Amino acid sequence: MKGSNQRGIIFAVSISENKGTKKINVASARLKKDFGILGDAHAGDKHRQVSLLAMESIEKMRQKGLKVKPGDFAENITTQGIDLLKLNIGSKIKLGKVAILELTQIGKECHTRCNIYYQAGDCVMPREGVFTRVLKAGVIKPNDEIGVIE
Repeated sequence: MKGSNQRGIIFAVSISENKGTKKINVASARLKKDFGILGDAHAGDKHRQVSLLAMESIEKMRQKGLKVKPGDFAENITTQGIDLLKLNIGSKIKLGKVAILELTQIGKECHTRCNIYYQAGDCVMPREGVFTRVLKAGVIKPNDEIGVIE
Protein backbone atom coordinates (compact mmCIF):
# COMPACT_ATOMS: atom_id res chain seq x y z
CA MET A 1 0.00 0.00 0.00
CA LYS A 2 1.43 3.36 -0.92
CA GLY A 3 1.70 5.65 2.10
CA SER A 4 1.96 2.82 4.63
CA ASN A 5 4.28 3.19 7.61
CA GLN A 6 3.75 6.95 7.61
CA ARG A 7 3.86 8.63 11.02
CA GLY A 8 3.00 12.11 12.16
CA ILE A 9 1.08 13.97 14.84
CA ILE A 10 -2.34 15.47 15.31
CA PHE A 11 -1.61 19.18 15.08
CA ALA A 12 -5.16 20.28 16.01
CA VAL A 13 -8.62 18.87 16.64
CA SER A 14 -11.58 21.04 15.62
CA ILE A 15 -15.38 20.89 15.75
CA SER A 16 -18.35 23.05 14.79
CA GLU A 17 -22.08 23.00 15.50
CA ASN A 18 -22.94 23.86 11.89
CA LYS A 19 -21.78 22.59 8.50
CA GLY A 20 -20.00 24.91 6.05
CA THR A 21 -18.38 27.05 8.73
CA LYS A 22 -14.93 27.31 10.27
CA LYS A 23 -14.38 24.93 13.15
CA ILE A 24 -13.03 25.82 16.58
CA ASN A 25 -9.98 24.09 18.03
CA VAL A 26 -10.66 21.94 21.08
CA ALA A 27 -8.38 20.38 23.71
CA SER A 28 -9.69 16.87 22.96
CA ALA A 29 -12.50 15.07 21.19
CA ARG A 30 -14.27 11.74 21.50
CA LEU A 31 -14.58 9.62 18.36
CA LYS A 32 -17.64 7.36 18.32
CA LYS A 33 -17.63 4.22 16.17
CA ASP A 34 -19.62 4.55 12.92
CA PHE A 35 -20.57 8.11 13.89
CA GLY A 36 -17.69 10.59 14.04
CA ILE A 37 -16.69 13.23 16.58
CA LEU A 38 -19.26 13.84 19.30
CA GLY A 39 -20.49 17.43 19.13
CA ASP A 40 -19.49 17.98 15.50
CA ALA A 41 -21.99 18.89 12.75
CA HIS A 42 -20.51 16.35 10.32
CA ALA A 43 -20.93 13.36 12.63
CA GLY A 44 -23.54 10.84 11.60
CA ASP A 45 -24.26 7.62 9.82
CA LYS A 46 -22.43 8.31 6.55
CA HIS A 47 -19.04 7.86 4.89
CA ARG A 48 -17.68 11.36 5.61
CA GLN A 49 -17.75 11.30 9.43
CA VAL A 50 -14.33 12.83 10.14
CA SER A 51 -12.27 15.06 7.85
CA LEU A 52 -8.50 15.45 7.84
CA LEU A 53 -6.29 18.12 6.31
CA ALA A 54 -2.52 18.43 6.55
CA MET A 55 -0.94 21.44 8.25
CA GLU A 56 1.35 21.46 5.21
CA SER A 57 -1.73 22.25 3.06
CA ILE A 58 -2.70 25.11 5.37
CA GLU A 59 0.89 26.42 5.14
CA LYS A 60 0.53 26.50 1.32
CA MET A 61 -2.51 28.76 1.73
CA ARG A 62 -0.57 30.97 4.16
CA GLN A 63 2.19 31.33 1.57
CA LYS A 64 -0.47 32.69 -0.80
CA GLY A 65 -1.12 35.41 1.77
CA LEU A 66 -4.22 33.96 3.44
CA LYS A 67 -4.50 34.39 7.19
CA VAL A 68 -5.72 30.88 8.02
CA LYS A 69 -5.28 28.42 10.86
CA PRO A 70 -6.29 24.84 11.72
CA GLY A 71 -10.06 24.46 11.58
CA ASP A 72 -10.57 27.30 9.09
CA PHE A 73 -11.20 24.83 6.24
CA ALA A 74 -13.78 22.93 8.33
CA GLU A 75 -11.41 20.00 8.87
CA ASN A 76 -11.82 18.01 12.09
CA ILE A 77 -8.23 16.85 12.37
CA THR A 78 -5.23 18.86 11.23
CA THR A 79 -2.29 16.50 10.74
CA GLN A 80 1.41 17.16 10.49
CA GLY A 81 4.12 14.97 8.99
CA ILE A 82 1.85 12.53 7.15
CA ASP A 83 1.12 12.76 3.41
CA LEU A 84 -2.64 12.24 3.30
CA LEU A 85 -2.74 12.35 -0.49
CA LYS A 86 -0.51 9.27 -0.73
CA LEU A 87 -3.13 7.16 1.04
CA ASN A 88 -5.67 4.95 -0.70
CA ILE A 89 -9.38 4.51 -0.15
CA GLY A 90 -9.62 1.88 2.58
CA SER A 91 -6.36 2.93 4.28
CA LYS A 92 -6.55 2.61 8.07
CA ILE A 93 -5.26 5.45 10.23
CA LYS A 94 -4.56 5.06 13.93
CA LEU A 95 -4.92 8.14 16.12
CA GLY A 96 -3.58 8.27 19.65
CA LYS A 97 -3.62 5.02 21.59
CA VAL A 98 -6.77 3.30 20.28
CA ALA A 99 -8.87 5.22 17.73
CA ILE A 100 -8.88 3.95 14.14
CA LEU A 101 -10.28 5.66 11.04
CA GLU A 102 -10.79 4.25 7.55
CA LEU A 103 -10.25 6.51 4.54
CA THR A 104 -13.46 6.71 2.50
CA GLN A 105 -12.93 9.70 0.18
CA ILE A 106 -10.07 11.84 -1.11
CA GLY A 107 -11.06 15.42 -1.84
CA LYS A 108 -14.60 16.48 -2.58
CA GLU A 109 -16.56 18.26 -5.22
CA CYS A 110 -17.80 21.71 -4.28
CA HIS A 111 -20.83 22.71 -6.31
CA THR A 112 -20.98 26.22 -4.87
CA ARG A 113 -18.60 28.50 -3.04
CA CYS A 114 -19.16 27.82 0.66
CA ASN A 115 -18.69 30.18 3.60
CA ILE A 116 -15.16 28.83 4.02
CA TYR A 117 -14.20 30.04 0.54
CA TYR A 118 -15.55 33.52 1.22
CA GLN A 119 -14.06 33.70 4.72
CA ALA A 120 -10.62 32.40 3.75
CA GLY A 121 -10.38 33.51 0.10
CA ASP A 122 -9.76 29.96 -1.14
CA CYS A 123 -10.53 26.46 0.04
CA VAL A 124 -7.94 23.71 -0.04
CA MET A 125 -10.30 21.02 1.32
CA PRO A 126 -11.73 19.94 -2.08
CA ARG A 127 -8.19 19.36 -3.38
CA GLU A 128 -6.25 18.08 -0.37
CA GLY A 129 -8.68 17.07 2.36
CA VAL A 130 -9.56 13.45 3.07
CA PHE A 131 -12.63 11.94 4.66
CA THR A 132 -12.94 8.96 6.95
CA ARG A 133 -15.32 6.88 9.01
CA VAL A 134 -14.63 5.75 12.56
CA LEU A 135 -13.80 2.04 12.89
CA LYS A 136 -12.71 2.18 16.55
CA ALA A 137 -13.72 4.78 19.13
CA GLY A 138 -11.33 6.74 21.31
CA VAL A 139 -10.36 10.13 22.65
CA ILE A 140 -7.89 12.19 20.61
CA LYS A 141 -5.98 15.39 21.29
CA PRO A 142 -3.29 17.57 19.72
CA ASN A 143 0.21 16.03 19.76
CA ASP A 144 -1.19 12.49 19.73
CA GLU A 145 0.63 10.26 17.28
CA ILE A 146 -1.08 9.48 13.98
CA GLY A 147 0.00 6.69 11.69
CA VAL A 148 -1.07 4.53 8.79
CA ILE A 149 -1.55 0.87 9.72
CA GLU A 150 -1.69 -2.15 7.44
